[in-house]
Amino acid sequence: MRRDLLTSLIAVVLMTLVFGLAYPLAFTGVAQVLFPGKADGSRITENGQVVGSSLIAQKFTRNGKPDRRYFQPRPSATGYDPSVTFFSNLGPNSLAEKQKVKLRIADYLKLNRPYDPGLTAAGIPVDAITQSASGVDPHISQANAEIQAHRIAAVRHLPLSQVTSLISDHTEGRFLGLFGEPGVNVLELNLALDKEAPAG
Repeated sequence: MRRDLLTSLIAVVLMTLVFGLAYPLAFTGVAQVLFPGKADGSRITENGQVVGSSLIAQKFTRNGKPDRRYFQPRPSATGYDPSVTFFSNLGPNSLAEKQKVKLRIADYLKLNRPYDPGLTAAGIPVDAITQSASGVDPHISQANAEIQAHRIAAVRHLPLSQVTSLISDHTEGRFLGLFGEPGVNVLELNLALDKEAPAG
């Protein structure tokens, strides 16, 4: 029996060292060499400071309200907190979810219709009023960005064509050309926007 216990203890220690220490360190080392940016969280730096990650959405607010000078991300149940990613789990037949969507529609129209008078509730893209599964999806649809472009162009005193050109430049295609939908990374687009026309 003592021999069995000793053998088990040695196996536990060896497995812990191999799979709990050596294996993760080896993969971390390989990732750092082959994909240094991704291994470090796909951080985006400006002027030597980390301003965010290309994988995580963040708020663009001013005085507690959406900042009209910037493109806005999808709604988030987490407040864009990457440490607790989740969504509401309410289905399309939920009265609570329907009420939330109505409020989001009203907020979206309030933010964007003054700059795009023809905008109606029916013209709002789904991603503008629904949460992603993680609550921190960094992308919005091209249609959502193009609606917001009217506001951005007006507030920043830019030609609409210049803003839509930035959207086109920052639209990522389908994965492998087949899967998913094209999307626009909000943080990267806003950083490019600030380079073209710094927010006052």
